[in-house]
Amino acid sequence: MNLFKKLVNKLTNQPEDDEKQSLEKLGDSLKNADLDYKFAQLFTHSGGFFNYCADEAEALQTLHQIIKIEGISNIFCWDKDLQNFLNVVKTPYSSELQSNNDASFITCEYLIAYDGRIMLSHNNILHYHSSRLPNKIIIMANVSQIVNNLNDAMGKIKRNGNIKNLTSISGGQSKLDPSSNTNTKLFLLLLED
Repeated sequence: MNLFKKLVNKLTNQPEDDEKQSLEKLGDSLKNADLDYKFAQLFTHSGGFFNYCADEAEALQTLHQIIKIEGISNIFCWDKDLQNFLNVVKTPYSSELQSNNDASFITCEYLIAYDGRIMLSHNNILHYHSSRLPNKIIIMANVSQIVNNLNDAMGKIKRNGNIKNLTSISGGQSKLDPSSNTNTKLFLLLLED
């Protein structure tokens, strides 16, 4: 790749061809793998932190470890079910996004196995613009939310209806706001249904 193209890619926050090809090669090598395994491999390859949890007790332990290791002290979490998890691990949270939130604890719509991305909507991040979310995002999802590709996810969304403001994120490089130069740490707690 020539120097000019590398510079333009850096300035526009676009992945370099080598990085893109590496992800595509990994995806091709996993085309016959189970969806959950393929998603986990591609998600971690893109920089995400994948945590499989057999049950809610294990999810609680993992959540507590993430909070402790990352030094998280105040979390944005508006979902009542997720707030119950935070109550158990005794971590302060706010149901509205505040400037002192150092992490978000949210759900998602779907996990896309094709490229290891996570689809979010207004159901997950409310009315907030995605660039306002803290740099540490913890997502709780179920194995049943894994779909093969974006077409499958969009088909399910159309059947469910009334889902707005769709966006997707992946690994350590958040695509929530391409103009942002901050690296988002993305933690996934994947819970068995």
